[in-house]
Order: sequence, then structure tokens, then C-alpha cells
Amino acid sequence: MSTTLLIEIVTEEIPAGYIAPALEAMASLMDQKLSQARIEFATGGETFGTPRRLVLMVRDVAERQASITKEVLGPKKMVAFDAEGRPTRAAEGFAKSQGVSVNRLTTKITAKGEYVCVKKVERGLASWRLLQGIIPEVITAIPFPKSMRWADLCLTFARPIHSILALFGDRIIPFKLENIRSGRRTVGHRFMHPEPIAISDFSEYVGALRSARVVVDISERKDMIREEIEETARKLGGKVISDDDLLDTVTHLVEYPAVSGGTFDKVFLKLPGEVLITAMREHQKYFAVTSSDHQLMPCFIAVNNTPAEDLDVVTCGHERVLRARLEDARFFFEADTRTPSHEMVERLKGVLFQAKLGTMFEKVCRVQKLAEFLAELTDPEIKTTVSRAAWLCKSDLTTQMVNEFPKLQGVMGRIYAAGSGEPEVTAKAIEEHYLPAFAGGPLPETLAGALLSIADKIDTICSCFTVGLIPTGTSDPYALRRQAVGIIQIMLDRAFSFSLKGLINKGLQLLHDKTSADTEQTAQKVLTFFQHRMEHLLAEEGFARDIIAAVLSASMDNIPSVRKRTGALEALKAKPDFQPLAIAFKRVANIIKQAQQRGEVVSGDVKKHQGIDPGLFHEPCEQDLYDAFQKVRQDISEDMKAGGTFDGALLAVATLKGPVDAFFDGVMVLTEDEHLRQNRLFLLGEIAELFTSFADFSKIST
Repeated sequence: MSTTLLIEIVTEEIPAGYIAPALEAMASLMDQKLSQARIEFATGGETFGTPRRLVLMVRDVAERQASITKEVLGPKKMVAFDAEGRPTRAAEGFAKSQGVSVNRLTTKITAKGEYVCVKKVERGLASWRLLQGIIPEVITAIPFPKSMRWADLCLTFARPIHSILALFGDRIIPFKLENIRSGRRTVGHRFMHPEPIAISDFSEYVGALRSARVVVDISERKDMIREEIEETARKLGGKVISDDDLLDTVTHLVEYPAVSGGTFDKVFLKLPGEVLITAMREHQKYFAVTSSDHQLMPCFIAVNNTPAEDLDVVTCGHERVLRARLEDARFFFEADTRTPSHEMVERLKGVLFQAKLGTMFEKVCRVQKLAEFLAELTDPEIKTTVSRAAWLCKSDLTTQMVNEFPKLQGVMGRIYAAGSGEPEVTAKAIEEHYLPAFAGGPLPETLAGALLSIADKIDTICSCFTVGLIPTGTSDPYALRRQAVGIIQIMLDRAFSFSLKGLINKGLQLLHDKTSADTEQTAQKVLTFFQHRMEHLLAEEGFARDIIAAVLSASMDNIPSVRKRTGALEALKAKPDFQPLAIAFKRVANIIKQAQQRGEVVSGDVKKHQGIDPGLFHEPCEQDLYDAFQKVRQDISEDMKAGGTFDGALLAVATLKGPVDAFFDGVMVLTEDEHLRQNRLFLLGEIAELFTSFADFSKIST
């Protein structure tokens, strides 16, 4: 038998951003606790929520805990029974300690000999009894960014708890959490139905609350709001600006939505659209409206928590509040525009970037040099534009508008730069240097913006690593992981093939006066940090872990090359003859590795590699391998120069399998003749380097 578990925590209004994570944690914690308690249930509990309640419904919960059989070992058989098989005091004492008769003892053969044992069935308890302890543990373990205490209680929660509903089918699960007793009562909407509601069982819960003017189903409430704001926008003669994040926020701010539309003075349309939208969105949670030609209209849409008899009165209140907000925004904007962007840069000398790293002005100087460095590598013609954009990119941090609306940083930089007469490409790069702002977010559209974004992010990463601010676990206060991923995504999107190591070294070079740490060690840490981010991105694309490891072990310096080599190697691995090919590659690598350990071959030693002497070849297979290797190397070089792909290059390398196998079958590589041995090792060393320029095949599972 099974039934449904329903838990509702009624509180004061919980901040909108707390609700979704809290519900997710609540469901996860309950899954863990039920599993640990051996209570079977249907995984994936349903969650509901409003600003005043967190709700979890778990279906098909077993009415009893699963029984288990325990086997308890006692003394050795020879100690428990005498020669005639009669139980000794040891057997009797063991049986008594386990609460069974001696005749229930059995024997078991173990690695240490034969022992007596007893099998005991531990019958499962009623689930509702176990839930009396589980539910309070789950409630108190729900994490919140900030929790509070109230009255003289020790209990902490996001907001004071008013009541807890806990039903197992139609039965109350009785428990007490501090001064709060569980029951079957809940409450409706604070204003429209504040009276208590008794819930008989889970099946009537959602409907009963809907009748009490509470739409507890988050998806249902969200759809209601979406439909109503779209309809209100049509009545205003426009279309609502899509904003999923704001929609999620207002969904968690209301229990029963009532949408109203209002207007504001057209004079405010002289402000930049981004300013108006942000002022409405951030402070008031209003949706903006555009006309059919995508021009911002002097209208807004508000989502209220209570349907009013006269919504016009409510709308007038919204309009008065919004006018004050827009007046503030206009004041900030006009005050900011009186100062040219280049003068704002000087103010950055008083803005701290990080205690050990100096001011934002110092950071701007480094970013400018890095941006110029990147421009020289990619397109020297835009160096002047990139340099100017870098100089101005942080200027808006000193403005009143960004101080009021931090999310407008970059946006206001573009607006103020354009207003100061800067070229459009420079202004756009200022805004784009913050992109991508989140995982999977839009990337810079302009080359200047892409280069400036990389320069800013690599400076932040190198700066933090220089002074030991390295992300650990979930702690990443400077968002270094996101910024590293952003750099990789931009380099992939733009096919930037410049050296990542060179970029890191340049970034650290500009920080020489900030630390005495070993630059080479720091550079390796930063490179490893990027490698982990690349591993994650490639794994998300579905590539096999061993393929990723093989490619990254070979080289991480050219980001687009890493992605191409991974795809090419994955395709090659899918071919039926890949396994023997990989084995041949590994055999070459192992012999060279052993020779290096003995000091007979030094990787990358050009002089030694140039010492291959075809005149020392004794067997035809040596010459055949040498000729095949020379042809493959030449073909790959010509193909890559002509814009070929790594797929073709790897297929060309794969043709060496036959000559390599014949070579190993036909000669003794480690012959006693030193000259022959060296010559053969040099030949294999050349081939090994060709292999490892693509991947470390020893890391591939075969």
C-alpha cells in the first residue's frame, strides 16, 4: 500500500529569489531522507509555492518502511558447540544476547573459519511514525541566502513560520517544531480569504486554495500572468517587452495575480530606452511596452497581488510612484552627461578594484595594453579603436546612473561615450566588453568588442591568481570560472587562433609589480584552470571523457584547434579499425617514453631528430616507414596550409598504422648496436611527435 505525502509551510512573505531554490532543496532533502529511512516512494516530488508558502507533494509513499534481514555473527562453531554438538555456555550466552533460542542459531563459513550466527528480520515501522522526525529535519535543513529568528525561538527560516500542514493521505503527521504544531489547516489569500481552511487529503489541496484566491501551482500562475500582461499590452496599443526573468520574479511575488496597465509622461521618453526599462524593471517590477514599430511607449504593466474593485485607483498609485523613479533617473542622467567620458576615467583612480591589486584606473591601463596586444595579433587596423574603447570601458562605473542601477554598467558606458562624440564602433565595444554576461549568453558582435572582452577577462583572471584569489569548491567571488568560459566561447566563435599561453603570459607580465610569486607557476595554474573549463564545455557538447583528456594533454594553446581536434578524434574513434590503430600509436609512445627515461631520446631535441640517417636502415620496413612518415607529414602540412581540417589530417596519420606494425614486426628497436638503436628511436620519436601534435593516444580507452 502507498499514499501521498503533502507538506505545506506557511510563512510571512518570502523574497522572490528564495522560493525556487528552496523548493528544489526541499524536494531533494525529502528524497534523501526517505531513501535513508528505507521508505519507497515515487521520485521527483511535485513542488508548489507562493510568497507565503512552500509546498511539497510526494506520491506513492509506502505506508511501511521496508523490512531488512540482519545476520549477526557469534563465536566460532568449535567454541559454541562441543564435540557431541551440544551448545556450550558461549552459544547460550550469544543466543540470549540476541533474544533468540539456541535452536535458532545457524553456522556460516567465513574467511576466518566457521562461526555461529543468527538471522533476524527487522520489520519496517509505519512510515507516518518515521515522518514525524523526517519532516522537521527537512524543514530546518532548507537553505536560504539569509535566514532569521523571531520571538524567543531558536528556529531559523527565511521568514517567520505561521503554520505547517502535514498529511499522509488523509492522516495528520503529528509533530512539533518549536512552538508550531503540524495539522491539516492552511490559510487562503491574506486579504481575500484569510480564514483557515481544513484540508481532508492531498487531492483537494490545490482546488481548495484556488477557491480561497491562491493559485499555488507556479506554472499555472505564471501562465495566467503571461496571458494577462499580453492582453493588457494589446489594450494599451502595443506589445509587452519579453522578459522571462522579470516574469519569474513577479510570479513569486503574488498569490493571485491582478494585472493593470498605466502610463507615464512622454517627456521621459527623451531618456535612453535602457534607462526607462531598467527603472521600471528593477525598482517597480513593471513590464515595458513597445509600439508596432518597436518604439518604447509611455506605458507600463504592473502585476498586483490583489484584484481591486477599482483598478484605476491602483493604477494611479503605480503612476505616482513611477513618476518619482523616472524623475530620479532623469536627474542622474542629466548630471552624468555634463561630464565627458574621458574625464570620468580619471575618477577611477579613487575606485578600488581589489586591495592587493590597486584601483580600477590601474586595471584599465592593463586592459588597454592587453587589448592593443590582441589587436596586433588579429587585426592591427583596429588597434586605435580597441585602445580607445579599452581606455573608456570602465568610465561609467563612476556615474550616478550606474551607482543607482548597477546592471546598466557597460550600457551607460556606450550611451555616454556616444554622447561624447566617440565613434559608434568604440561605444559598442564598451558595452560588449562585459559579454557574455552569463553562461550561454550573447557574445560580442564586433571584433573590437570581442578583443576588449577577452582583455578585460584575462586581466581579472591573471590578477586574482597572482594574489592567490583562486576559486575553490563553490566559492568564486570574482566569477573567474564564468569569465574563463566567456574567453573560450569568444575564441571559438571568432576562431581566434592566437596563443592562449602567450595571452596569459602577457597578462601576468603586466602584473609584475603586484606580486613576487613565481610567474611560470602562476601561468601554469591559470592554464590548468582554462583546461578544466574547456573539459567541462567539451563534455557538455557530448564528447567522450577519454577523447577530451587525450586532446587537452597534447595541447591547450590554440582554442579553436582543441575543439576541431576533439571532433576529428571522436570521428576517427568511431571507425572500426581505430582500436588496433590506437594500440600501434601507444606502442610507439611507450617505447619513446622508456627511451627518454633512459636518456637515449630527448623530446623536442631538433638536432637529434635531424640525425636520422636513412643509410643506417638495414631492413626494407625501416625505409618504408620513413618514406610513409615523410609523405604523411608533407601531406598534412600542405593540407593545413590550404585550409584543410583535422579530420583529413588524422586520417592521413592513420595510414601510418601498416608501416608501424611492419616496422615492429621486422626489426628489433632496442638492438645492441648503439647506432642502429639511436636511428630507430629517432625515427619513432619523429612519428611520436606527429601523433602527439593531435592527441595523447595513451589516454584513449581501447
